Amino acid sequence: MARWKLHEAKQQFSRLVDRARDEGPQVVTRNGKDVAVVVAAAEYERLRSDHGAFKRFLLQAPDLDLLEIERDRRPARSIDL
Repeated sequence: MARWKLHEAKQQFSRLVDRARDEGPQVVTRNGKDVAVVVAAAEYERLRSDHGAFKRFLLQAPDLDLLEIERDRRPARSIDL
């Protein structure tokens, strides 16, 4: 991902938007730290349309409480630090 200093991003906003559309996400930094990411509208919509997909996947998983798992019930060994 390309990185833009905030003052450069403001001065060249049209170029920043074009590069986000053509090359992918563009990171904007302030004082050397990432503060924003500019993405193309199509990419943003793609990301939004998948909102909640992982949560739905997890909710469809079988009830893990029904699994019979054998575990060693002895306490863990002690270690001197």
